[in-house]
Amino acid sequence: MMRFLIVEDHPLFREALEGALQMVAPAAEILQATSIDGALEQVAATTELDLILLDLSMPGTTGLSGIIRIRKAFPKIPVVIVSGHQDPQIMSGALSLGVSGYILKSSSKQDLAESIGEVLRGSVCVPAAYRALVRPQRPSGPAQDLIRRLHDLTPQQLRVLEMLKRGLQNKQIAYELKISETTVKVHVSDILRKLNVLSRTKAIVEMSRIDFATLAVEGTTARRERAQPDRQ
Repeated sequence: MMRFLIVEDHPLFREALEGALQMVAPAAEILQATSIDGALEQVAATTELDLILLDLSMPGTTGLSGIIRIRKAFPKIPVVIVSGHQDPQIMSGALSLGVSGYILKSSSKQDLAESIGEVLRGSVCVPAAYRALVRPQRPSGPAQDLIRRLHDLTPQQLRVLEMLKRGLQNKQIAYELKISETTVKVHVSDILRKLNVLSRTKAIVEMSRIDFATLAVEGTTARRERAQPDRQ
């Protein structure tokens, strides 16, 4: 029996994704989570999983960091992004992190089912209108190096970094993660070292640079610059 996980905080769209999955595999078991932490707990407690459908815009996490956390913890499980973002640069950014597909939320249930079926057959699925534009390469610009450095963080360090971004102090992070404040301090020190920054504030600023909204702006700006004639 196939087993899928939907990671989506909006109940109506979870229902739509569930319907699409049932069209692909009527007898499949469909698990659901409304956060990255919940998704990681579900996957850890499941002996076998065939596919994860992940929304980028999840509360409490940045799109990129959510993908990285799941991919680092469970690299062999295919992940498909389901998003409302339609910028090719955003899609390229997601594909660069090893996802198996990118599906638009505006797709019909039939199109969702067909795209999921393609991924299960081993293909990398991208919306047809964007296939000629999307290239699975790392984002260009200042975000590129930071994404590489984020890959050096452990899953727990990524979680701590997200909490830093939310403004939590060491004591609050320790409480949420059920670890000691000393351990939190060690994680924070390692995060600053790996990101090559000197303070928590700078780490938060750096993290904001790789949000998909930022990547979309970078991609749009680059395309505009290429489209402008040389004025010199």
